[in-house]
Amino acid sequence: MTTTHPADRETHAFSRIDWPADRDPSVVSRRWPFLRQWSTMTDRGVRSAWAEGEFAVAVVMPLVFALGFYLPLRLVMADRGIDYAQFLTPIIVLQAVAFTAMAAAQRATLDKLRGMNRRLASMPVRALVPLASRMTVSLIRSVVSITAALVFGALLGFSFDGGILDTLAFVGFALAVAVVLAIGADSLGLIARDPEATSQLLLLPQLVLGLLSTGFVPESGFPEWAQPFARNQPISHFAATMRELADGNPMMSTALPALIWLGALAVVFVFLAHHTQTHRRLYP
Repeated sequence: MTTTHPADRETHAFSRIDWPADRDPSVVSRRWPFLRQWSTMTDRGVRSAWAEGEFAVAVVMPLVFALGFYLPLRLVMADRGIDYAQFLTPIIVLQAVAFTAMAAAQRATLDKLRGMNRRLASMPVRALVPLASRMTVSLIRSVVSITAALVFGALLGFSFDGGILDTLAFVGFALAVAVVLAIGADSLGLIARDPEATSQLLLLPQLVLGLLSTGFVPESGFPEWAQPFARNQPISHFAATMRELADGNPMMSTALPALIWLGALAVVFVFLAHHTQTHRRLYP
């Protein structure tokens, strides 16, 4: 059990780490140090997210987006012969995971401002444990948000028309996007010095790429000059791939650009995460 400096008691309750007592420290600490540290920090992160209402936000945001777009546009899309609930739900899922990524960035910034990084740097904690625990919490948050988005979509009329493999691929792709975005957002959160600035930095590209994509309206709904951007940007490819998986008719010609975009983003964000983790003393 670690001792807590008196000054640390004034910080947020969840900024403390209380390592569990070991029945046999000589065995556990030598054989399973990473798993023990990861589970402790993940438990702390989940409790903190629950206490601060992050899971409630993860449920509410998909509902806001679903109703905000479905109600005013469903009749317009019906006149075009489009089942808007089926068309809309994939982008609602993507917007949901984007908001969970924003929460990951805020969590990383808050941990840094509360002195968590300094304390971990002075403790025998494996280098990847903080990142792994934050990504686990973000993944749990994403599962909650994706589930909520699919439930709300089903209430509007969305359904999986393919087989079980198509459904699993849909969910798996959404989770892959969630993890990649969370890695990038977490890295930006470690660099940023203000949680509000972090949110503003991530909110603008999310809104621009989301609204200027073929996730909410088909390509024909954009002005001619905007169609190339709307057609070729990553969110449009992600939404199109998920839409085909939901319909049970996935096409490699649609999935390949989405996978290329996802892979490219993963490379960039993993590199950024490696930089922030190996140079974390530069971001006090």
